[in-house]
Amino acid sequence: MVTPTAERHYWIFSADPHHYHWDTLFVKGKEMWQGAGAKPDAIRALKQVRKGDRVLCYHSAPERSLYSIAEVTRDPYADPHDHKGKSLVADLRAFEKLPRQVTLAEMRANPVLKKMKLLKNVRLIISAITDAEYQEILRMAGIVATPGIPLP
Repeated sequence: MVTPTAERHYWIFSADPHHYHWDTLFVKGKEMWQGAGAKPDAIRALKQVRKGDRVLCYHSAPERSLYSIAEVTRDPYADPHDHKGKSLVADLRAFEKLPRQVTLAEMRANPVLKKMKLLKNVRLIISAITDAEYQEILRMAGIVATPGIPLP
């Protein structure tokens, strides 16, 4: 079932490419993402994520760039590997790699993106973005809308 665009939310999920490279998701196609760990701010944000939401996959240092798009295929749930029950995970499906990575510096230089939470705190693991910010990032990455066809 496809989530209607009006109900879909957009997120940036960050990962350190030395620990988890987003290519892993593309090799596997679908994966349980454990990037939130037990960090309280990440858990709070992940609780708002829903099946059908789109995720921009961000590589933190040293790359500091948006790499690809994924789709949430299941509402977040308790991490089956966390016996203390404090961690949440989400199932992600690889959607598409960005034709061109968008760097943190490019995002900071774009006035349309000036209110993005990630730009105020690059340590955020999960951050919500608006539909307008999502569309602008896709434009920056080289994904252009075709009339009558919704963007990914």
